[in-house]
Amino acid sequence: RLWDVNQKSLYLRDDQLVAGHLQGANAALEEKVFWVPNRAFEPARLPVILGIRHGSRCLSADRGHGGEPRLSLQDVDIRELPRAGDSAAAFTFFRSYRDGLWRFESAAHPGWFLCTSPRGHQPLALCRHHDVTSHLLDFYFQLC
Repeated sequence: RLWDVNQKSLYLRDDQLVAGHLQGANAALEEKVFWVPNRAFEPARLPVILGIRHGSRCLSADRGHGGEPRLSLQDVDIRELPRAGDSAAAFTFFRSYRDGLWRFESAAHPGWFLCTSPRGHQPLALCRHHDVTSHLLDFYFQLC
C-alpha cells in the first residue's frame, strides 16, 4: 500500500491515479502498488519501478507539454522493465526514507518527486522539491 501523509489512498479514475480519502465500500477502490528494483541504477539510491493492476500498468515520468515532466500510466509489464536497463529511466524512481516516510524521485528527471495535492481526489503528479509548501511529497509505504 502507498498513501500520502494526509492518509489519502491511491485509486484509478479516468485512467489516472488519484489520491483521496476512501471510506466504506469505496475502500475497495484502493490500488495496490507493486514494485520491483531496477538494478541498472545505483543500488544505494534504492531504484524501483512502480506499477498497479498486478504490475501491468506502470508509472512513467514523461516530458509533458512545455517540456516539464508529467506522470502517466503505461501499459507495460513491470517484470520486463528491469531488463531494459537505462532505457527504463522514465519508469524508475529513487526511494528515500526518513522518519517513517518515503519520497520517490524520478530517475529521468532529477529533482522531481511523486506528489499529491493537499486537496482530495486530485491526480498523483510530479513536482519539484521546493514545491513542498503546495504539494505533499511524503508517503507511507506498507508491504502487504
